[in-house]
Amino acid sequence: MVFDLNQIDLTFFKEHSQVVLTLIWVVLSLAIRSYVKRAVRDAKKLEHDSKRQKINTIDNIFNMVLVVGLIFIWLSELQNLALSIAAFMVALVIATKEFIQCIVGAFYKASTRPFRVGDWVKIGHFEGEVTDSDWLTTTLFEVDMSGGSYQYTGRTSVIPNGLLMTHTVQNLNYTRRYVTHVFSITRQSDEVNLFKAKGQILKRIKEYSEHFKEVAIRYNSLIEKRLDITISGPEPSVRITTTAEGYNVFTVSLFCPTEEALEIEQKVTEDFMMYWFQEARGQQGVSEPQSIES
Repeated sequence: MVFDLNQIDLTFFKEHSQVVLTLIWVVLSLAIRSYVKRAVRDAKKLEHDSKRQKINTIDNIFNMVLVVGLIFIWLSELQNLALSIAAFMVALVIATKEFIQCIVGAFYKASTRPFRVGDWVKIGHFEGEVTDSDWLTTTLFEVDMSGGSYQYTGRTSVIPNGLLMTHTVQNLNYTRRYVTHVFSITRQSDEVNLFKAKGQILKRIKEYSEHFKEVAIRYNSLIEKRLDITISGPEPSVRITTTAEGYNVFTVSLFCPTEEALEIEQKVTEDFMMYWFQEARGQQGVSEPQSIES
């Protein structure tokens, strides 16, 4: 009976060539290693310790060759696996980018300590008092700083720590007690000379500031010493400017307790308005009301 090799179905071997090559490579490597180790053991000229060393070296060499051979056999599959792992890691990083930024921001906050709980801060366009801070978020109790009232608004902002890495963090803690309060009064252009009001308004501001003047001077010096900068104050100042539209602007700057800033602003505004109406009525021939200096 003649055996026809063409009748052998080689489909299985073609479809699973890597598995077949792996089995052949493992069996061949183990057989050769076993033969070489037996030859070393049978060598009569070698001492016992020398045999042990050579056998150990043979094991290490054949293990390395076995692994290298398996890597070459499965190289294409390993490449696909590496690409899959890389794609998975990229997708994972993209999906958790915000979370990772928050964690990094928390480490930045812990290492640099730009603020503590209880400080007044400004992070991006958020500003307020830090009430809580953890690994993911920083909670601010909003304070109306841009409006100049320095009062709690009742709103709470929960800020992701990732913003600490992308926005400027300003610590405003020194403004909790004293602040350089700046406000402006704008009037239409008329015949009233605002420079005449400058001295009188400054006099009234100094009267309103008399009870905290000494403390303001010490606190101003303390801030300058700790921050190593020169800040405006504690003496008040008045500046008169005009706008492009032709309005007169009366700007007041004073260093005062934060809790009294709004009250002093209202008093100064009232004094200024009284002066302005006195001058306007005087030019119209109307009897003048009581002077602001009375």
